[in-house]
Amino acid sequence: MATRNMLRAKLHRLHLTGANVDYQGSIAIDSDLLDAAGIIEYEMVHVWNASNGERLETYAIAAPAGSGEVCLNGAAARKGAPGDIVIVASFGQMEEAEARRHEPTVVYVNADNSIKRPALAAAR
Repeated sequence: MATRNMLRAKLHRLHLTGANVDYQGSIAIDSDLLDAAGIIEYEMVHVWNASNGERLETYAIAAPAGSGEVCLNGAAARKGAPGDIVIVASFGQMEEAEARRHEPTVVYVNADNSIKRPALAAAR
């Protein structure tokens, strides 16, 4: 049976706090945000920069809880600058029946990357 690749979780409109080219790669995200979205460390994520249109795939690493840190590292650091607004998304494969019932987790944040409201499933 075929599976569908579905949006599983999204951190919506994060503000980049850093861009470090002298790191081997990834995006560092406050571990409170990762937990709220259900994204685990080293999971592949898509990063969409709403400020400049850049898009990339990398993996998430945990930054200190409560820090508000969202930092592009390595080559990805060339795709954004502090202050840029980004969306971080993860996807998962699901069987057809599960995919049709699925609602992704969406976490909204304030300008300091604190959680604006509790993570909730996207409205249909």
